[in-house]
Amino acid sequence: MIQQKYKLVFFTPRTSTQTVLQHLFTRFPNHVGRIGAYGGCAFVTPGTGQFLPLEGANPAIGTVGKPEQVEEDRVEVLVLGAEAGASAPSSEGATGIPADAGVDVRSVLQELKKVHPYEEVAYDIYRLEDF
Repeated sequence: MIQQKYKLVFFTPRTSTQTVLQHLFTRFPNHVGRIGAYGGCAFVTPGTGQFLPLEGANPAIGTVGKPEQVEEDRVEVLVLGAEAGASAPSSEGATGIPADAGVDVRSVLQELKKVHPYEEVAYDIYRLEDF
């Protein structure tokens, strides 16, 4: 079977980018940001994010009802998922997944949401094709 690959794209305040990335790389060293014999791979692009916290929000930055603009990074990392059609364990550690088994992309998202400073994390996941 072929290992499924994903591209995870997320947006984070520039001051938090390396903290978030290092957490994901440490938690999933064989499955997030791994390209061949290279680890900790990411593409980071600066930009400006904007949002309007609505009633009921608890913004980490800004105030409810006031438009906000934040210097953010767009971060792209490769996630080596489970083989197509297989179910992988959801964690990696002392009794975790073997290096070549792949990871459930949902567990990567859970970790992203744990370490990310925003109440609502903006992210995209793309399934990649091998050619």
